[in-house]
Amino acid sequence: MTTYYHYHKTPIGTVLLAGNGDHLKLLGFPQGAMARRHQNGWKEDSKPFKEVEYQLDNYFAGKLRVFDLPLELTGTKFQQTVWNELNEIPYGETWSYGELARSIGRPKASRAVGGANGLNPIPVIIPCHRVVGSNGKLTGFGGGIKTKEYLLKLEKEVITGIVGATFRTRYKRDLHEE
Repeated sequence: MTTYYHYHKTPIGTVLLAGNGDHLKLLGFPQGAMARRHQNGWKEDSKPFKEVEYQLDNYFAGKLRVFDLPLELTGTKFQQTVWNELNEIPYGETWSYGELARSIGRPKASRAVGGANGLNPIPVIIPCHRVVGSNGKLTGFGGGIKTKEYLLKLEKEVITGIVGATFRTRYKRDLHEE
């Protein structure tokens, strides 16, 4: 099956979209290794990505909180479990890697969860940017820490209605108080 690709301009820079015409397979940052390694033999065509572009534009405009797109995820069963669980993190909130590990029933798998998170082929749409270190610090993101910070700030501003709002991370101690 043919893989199509298209570059789309967003407030976080130009992103690479790739898919088979029916399903989105990749949202990559052109500087990222994932984007570079996949482009051989792909055909450029913007038509398969109109709905993806529409939803991304609405997300960045603060009008969309949950994406509804057909995705094709290729990864191990564990990776797919992690990627599916990322969609459970509410818009505008953050979870730690440990919290994400506990939510999939693997409380000692924080590092493995971090590895799966780092291999997420469709960041932003599958919101891996909502995962932070146990101390609340922003950690790795394919688009860079500044991009991760931008996405979290955007979501916080949308839910609070306050431009310049800061995001609050949940710490382990918060989990014991709930």
